[in-house]
Amino acid sequence: MGALVIPLNARRIAEIVGGELLGLDPQQDGPVVEHVTTDSREAGEATLFVAKPGEVTDGHRFVAAAFAAGSPLALVEREVAADDGSVHPSVRVPDVVEAMGTLASWVVRQMRQDNGLKVVAVTGSVGKTTTKDLLRAIFSEMGPTVAPQGSYNGEVGVPLTVFRTDATTEYLVVEMGATHIGNISYLCRMVSPDVGTVLCVGSAHAGEFGGVENIAIAKGEMVESLSADGVAILNDDDDRVRRMHTRTQAPVVFFGTGETSTLPEVPAARVWADRISTDDDGHPSLDLHFPDGTVHPVISGLIGEHHVSNILAAASAAFMAGVPSETIAGVLQGLGPGSRWRMERTERPDGVTILNDAYNANPQSMAGALQTLARMGGPQDSPRHRRTWAVLGEMYELGDSSVEEHNRLGSLVVRYNISRLLAVGPLARPTYVTALLEGSWGEEAAWVEDLEAAEAFLAENLRAGDIVLFKSSNSAGLKTLGDRVAAAGQGGRA
Repeated sequence: MGALVIPLNARRIAEIVGGELLGLDPQQDGPVVEHVTTDSREAGEATLFVAKPGEVTDGHRFVAAAFAAGSPLALVEREVAADDGSVHPSVRVPDVVEAMGTLASWVVRQMRQDNGLKVVAVTGSVGKTTTKDLLRAIFSEMGPTVAPQGSYNGEVGVPLTVFRTDATTEYLVVEMGATHIGNISYLCRMVSPDVGTVLCVGSAHAGEFGGVENIAIAKGEMVESLSADGVAILNDDDDRVRRMHTRTQAPVVFFGTGETSTLPEVPAARVWADRISTDDDGHPSLDLHFPDGTVHPVISGLIGEHHVSNILAAASAAFMAGVPSETIAGVLQGLGPGSRWRMERTERPDGVTILNDAYNANPQSMAGALQTLARMGGPQDSPRHRRTWAVLGEMYELGDSSVEEHNRLGSLVVRYNISRLLAVGPLARPTYVTALLEGSWGEEAAWVEDLEAAEAFLAENLRAGDIVLFKSSNSAGLKTLGDRVAAAGQGGRA
């Protein structure tokens, strides 16, 4: 649930969103609201209930419940009557989601006008949530900061994030996701970022977009939206992102590994890292170089060298938003994940280490997670070697490349010398088959149809010292399997 910066009456809300008052005296201002929610269970006094239609249900069915809980006003697309036939006090609009965006845009404008709110936006195929969490931590050192809960990064999540600001908020971090061209343009029009960051272009949602190049078009909408007074933060290590410098009128800052820009002819500041390494627990260390010439060594609490790019992106955005380099480095020192199921590490009492990275997955993040798992296992001839398990579920929204990408995971498992593979679910079966064909593993690779079978298999086969990675798309459910296996404690075989 979000809070409006300024309490608004029904008439004023109708004016802002271009709506029509229902069930109210047109000569009166109507009830005042201070909060906004799309969940009737969060409704209460002074709460505007947004009756958002959904894929499974329709918020209009819960208008009565919201009013019963104390809501004085609803945002609706059609008239909703109470049991006595009276119309629930409402603002009617053609599209409630679009109206939420309009109201959010008004809030941002008010915040900029009243207290100089700075908006920093992040997009990319991989790493959005981690980078957002890093930025939240950095900006919180400077002043009151609002950032999305979880992965609130779409046409509903972004307004709900905006509604969590209040009169004291100085920094608003916005995560932006997309499933179609135009999504990010819409979100940028809503919040008008001062700093826009593009992390990478990968194959997640390639099926919906019609190919990776269309994903690049969509992600680049971030920097196209910036004014000449904004700043575009671009990943110099990603060719498709690097080329976005031609799509913005804003000054460009590149981030990447190594001192030299890939495009030296482009006038751009640079945030870069060298002396990159990972320790036995997978934590990356680096020297962080800023445009002001300062250098700061950082040992991250994140797990996996692939997070160096996210660290650089957050450092770049924060620096260009006015945060001193020493503050940035100080916050990043030892900072771990801010959201669940992002390389979340659990040490079981029986000596099994669980890495639950199953909040989301695509080919790029899968590869990074497997590489980290292999490094944590150590060389096979080393005294510190530990047996590694890749428990890999299904990746969704890959379109025609789904079988190919799942096949590639099987090859990576073999290439990285992962000790054991457990593929889970029908779409993941090609991962198992490819590993068998390439590695001639025999019993080292297995496939099961569902989570229950996977849990039973692991309970039977895990032993002390094993490191177990769980990785899949969110809806495949491996994050909950990882939680159950982590909680089992003594469930493995020693």
